[in-house]
Amino acid sequence: MRLTHISLAVLALLLVLGVAALGSAASAATLNGTVADSSGKIIPEATVTATNVETNIASSNVTDRSGLYVIPNLPPGTYRVTVQKAGFKTIVRRDVVLHTDNVMEMNFSMQVGSLEQSITIEAGAPVVELASPTISGTVNQTAVLELPLNGRSWTDLATLQPGVASIKALPNVTNPDRIGRGLGNQLTITGGRPQQNNYLINGISMNDYTNGAPGSMLGGNLGVDAIQEFSVLTTNYSAAYGRTSGGVISAVTRSGTNGFHGNVYEFLRNSALDARNFFDGTAVPPFRRNQFGASEGGPIQKDKTFFFVTMKGCARR
Repeated sequence: MRLTHISLAVLALLLVLGVAALGSAASAATLNGTVADSSGKIIPEATVTATNVETNIASSNVTDRSGLYVIPNLPPGTYRVTVQKAGFKTIVRRDVVLHTDNVMEMNFSMQVGSLEQSITIEAGAPVVELASPTISGTVNQTAVLELPLNGRSWTDLATLQPGVASIKALPNVTNPDRIGRGLGNQLTITGGRPQQNNYLINGISMNDYTNGAPGSMLGGNLGVDAIQEFSVLTTNYSAAYGRTSGGVISAVTRSGTNGFHGNVYEFLRNSALDARNFFDGTAVPPFRRNQFGASEGGPIQKDKTFFFVTMKGCARR
């Protein structure tokens, strides 16, 4: 009986991981472009490989008769892109940064030579997204972790993007009217209603019961340390997203890498740190909030399987 329960638990975990992997395609990046020689003539059957620097996982494809290649479903991160074809020098481009929902066009010009010879591109002009008409912005990991957040709700950072605003004139989350509107941060994107937006984590919709922003009874959306980055798609995004006539907030969770990393933290706010205002009288009203947690990530099998776990807690009185 115990063996059966363990087997069912493992099967359920694999199913969840499989669904997450399938859903993440909607939030992943795509790399495409053309490969030609120095005279501009297209090169078919050239192998283009994108290797994630942190996990060493490689994804590759070959150019077609038009010299075009497409490498889809790349998790956000820093990549090393290699182009190889017999009779030509190998091209290596380092530090290619791909973000959530990016469709990045990158073209290569190869020189005649042997595969053992290589041309390394260390730096160059910033890569511009030319393959998609989507108007969007990305909140990267540095901003997610370092910018001050009252309540540590990562969706609050969506207002950093043009055309995105938070609706402040709302009743408290304990008010019955607010419960009917949803508890998360109410965002209007390019003038749309909050219930017209779609929230994704790894490509899976996480809208709440009102079709609004997810949120707890405190009105926030915890999990800052579990979010790698997120993008805000305001207009002209692909019909593949669906479910919305407003904007799309698409987040990707952090992953383990070939090196172990983690943290332990506590954020404290209390009345001892508050200044007394004119209406407080002789004493500052009592207030105390503690937000604490820890995270850890690393390899299970190097270059193949990774883990990342996080724990959050909150105390307020």
